[in-house]
Amino acid sequence: MKNNRTSRMAGISAGLALCGVLATQAAHASATLVIQVLDPPNVGFNDPTPTAPVGGNTGDTLGKQRLIAFQAAANVWGATLTSSVPIIIGASWEALTCTATSAVLGSAGAAFIERDFTGAPRAGTWYPIALASKLAGADLAPPGGFHIRARFNVNLGKTGCLTGSPFYLGIDNNHGPLIDLETVLLHEFGHGLGFQTFTSGSTGAQINDGTGPLPSVADFFLTDATQNLTWAQMTTNAQRVASAINSGKLYWDGPLVTAAAPGVLTPGTPLLAVNGPAAGVATGTYQVGTASFGPPLVNPGITGEIMPVSNGGAAGDACNPLSTIDRLAVNGHLALINRGVCGFAIKVKNAQDAGAIGVIIADNVAGSPPPGLGGTDPTVTIPAVRITLADANTLRTALARRSRTSSGVFGSLGLIGSQLQGADAAGHVLMYAPNPFQSGSSVSHFDTSAFPNLLMEPAINGDLTHIVVPPTDLTFTMLRDLGW
Repeated sequence: MKNNRTSRMAGISAGLALCGVLATQAAHASATLVIQVLDPPNVGFNDPTPTAPVGGNTGDTLGKQRLIAFQAAANVWGATLTSSVPIIIGASWEALTCTATSAVLGSAGAAFIERDFTGAPRAGTWYPIALASKLAGADLAPPGGFHIRARFNVNLGKTGCLTGSPFYLGIDNNHGPLIDLETVLLHEFGHGLGFQTFTSGSTGAQINDGTGPLPSVADFFLTDATQNLTWAQMTTNAQRVASAINSGKLYWDGPLVTAAAPGVLTPGTPLLAVNGPAAGVATGTYQVGTASFGPPLVNPGITGEIMPVSNGGAAGDACNPLSTIDRLAVNGHLALINRGVCGFAIKVKNAQDAGAIGVIIADNVAGSPPPGLGGTDPTVTIPAVRITLADANTLRTALARRSRTSSGVFGSLGLIGSQLQGADAAGHVLMYAPNPFQSGSSVSHFDTSAFPNLLMEPAINGDLTHIVVPPTDLTFTMLRDLGW
């Protein structure tokens, strides 16, 4: 019985009506992935702008290089997956949401979902069409349809759209400070293959095709430690809404991921411990988000007085070289810097140049847990972390009585204990469940506390590789829990 239902169906039909479809294909021992180009002439994959070869990508136009990068990512998944049914990816380059300092890099997901097909391991359960077709041994997509729909930001790097930070189109992962397109593609294709739930995290509602609400296959593995229930076992939408913002308590209860985690994740919880004669109410242990650049936190960590940066840009954001006063303040100390309009690596490098031994970035928006710090700069040699706005305000209260060169408030940055980074005390890998809920990110990603960074975290980190299997990554292992 075929029951294809997704919110993407209308958009897909419109895309096919507007332009011709080209395809590039590569066969593999395990699976075949096909890229269907949905762009009109002179746009996206068809952009004729001359471009010099880069990083193993031999395309001589911008459009050709984009297609070669797409196929490189498809080749990785094709060599990893097993399916007798070709996986069709409908792909286009479009104007996605962006500002001068942030951007949606791309989006992808299952083009259709299927339930109760021949060979379905679970009755009354929604599966992504690529996985359903693999399990059925037959293509369950409608005629002319595809299994994954992918859209990527055609304006990235242009003025007003993460200005100056375009995609790196090489396929050698030597992207430097640029955003590696192949890594982003591997991430987004992972969603389309099944690294997502079709149940709404914001409303808790399951997909209903008229016969009643039914769970996604991922819901049998999404488990809430507070309620001690999987999303499939929860009987109300309110239970799932609460779980979607239960940070540190929503985990993936898949046996293969749990077994593989110790070989992938590093033990020790990254924390900021604050004490000292002037610490007062700030004394305690703080959750931190770690940086994708600079040295990782270690055990034992580093300890120093915490000193705030007062200028170096608007409201002490250290986007410019620090003043003489701030250089005296942070030299030999941990620098507290406000989040601002420039990249995190820029802030940390400016503090490093002023003599800081480590950096604490104070978030400027409410929310918990603190996200990691993205960016790339191989010259950064000091550790950096982010703390929440609430914790930053507590810390600032203690620092208000500082002198120019001393605060009496000490911080220790490092790893504590043997708990795997990105897992709970029982070794279950955590899912991303920040409060408040983040549409498009929450639930259907691994938590940002994972280290080494994982491909399927909500943000692309500069230290990721093009490998999707252990001991480097857990993405394919999660898909295997689903049935791949």
